[in-house]
Amino acid sequence: MAGSGERARHWRYAELPGVDLLRARYIRKTFVRHTHENFVIAAIADGVEVFQHQGVDVSVGAGALALVNPDTPHTGRAGVPEGWRYGAVYPSPEVVARIAAETTTIRGTPGFAAPMVDDPYTVRLVHQVLRAAEEGNALAADTLLSVAVTRLLRLNGGPLPERRTPSAGAGIAARARAVLEERMAEPPSLERLATDLGTSRFALLRAFRDAYGMPPHTWLTDARVRRARLLLDTGTSPAEAAVLVGFTDQPHLNRHFARIVGVPPGAYQRERENTAVRNNVQDPAGRPAVASGAWHIDRQHSRTEPPRTWESRTAPSYGTPSGSASP
Repeated sequence: MAGSGERARHWRYAELPGVDLLRARYIRKTFVRHTHENFVIAAIADGVEVFQHQGVDVSVGAGALALVNPDTPHTGRAGVPEGWRYGAVYPSPEVVARIAAETTTIRGTPGFAAPMVDDPYTVRLVHQVLRAAEEGNALAADTLLSVAVTRLLRLNGGPLPERRTPSAGAGIAARARAVLEERMAEPPSLERLATDLGTSRFALLRAFRDAYGMPPHTWLTDARVRRARLLLDTGTSPAEAAVLVGFTDQPHLNRHFARIVGVPPGAYQRERENTAVRNNVQDPAGRPAVASGAWHIDRQHSRTEPPRTWESRTAPSYGTPSGSASP
């Protein structure tokens, strides 16, 4: 990826439980239709990202955020030839619900109303969260994440729609999903699945798309990658995880994993292993004894003239941006 000018880091910080973190620059990267169990809060620093959300292409440029609620199908690609650079946080529904309960008046399950918000203030906050996590500053990371989520919920939040009463089609889709989850490694054919559920192939396709926003085979690939992530998190090798979730081999997993998560499974797992080392090995002052890697920018250097690389064009401090917009 480095040779192409693209690079990405997907990691976790133990002091931010329930939150995944990402820094990336993509040029030719294309994300296939997929979902996340967590919220997506992606802060664009340079370039333009285009993603399809509920059947509409949404363009998000520098100073704006792409916002996706959990389990919402979406895609992703560059909107300009130079691609896009961004930082993202993926807080779990539980994390967002806790923040909403403490700082907003939203009742019900909180979520985002629109998939894009133009707000440079919150873009800076998101990048500050990532910087704090990289440098092991738990107090700053937790505080800034709460400020960012609160601001976005006040600007663009509300209760998510309640689930509709299941129709006959929704019931069939749910039963099909349960079968695919149980038989992920050896799923039945569409014909067999429809026959076993007492319906036709086209009725099943229509019901599944209506319920989950994608056809069964696309949903299954997404679900396999999700399960592979859980296996990788527990130390299962990428090759073994590939077979366990139903991919033919590790290259098969690599291809789909990178098109959904944004990094290959090996890099994904190494970051988690390295994070565990950094969290367990600290200097006497409590700071991580292991450098945070290629994304870290030396503070002394940044006080004078920061390196003019794409990683460091935005090098925010830990203090929240000035103004009256903070919660």
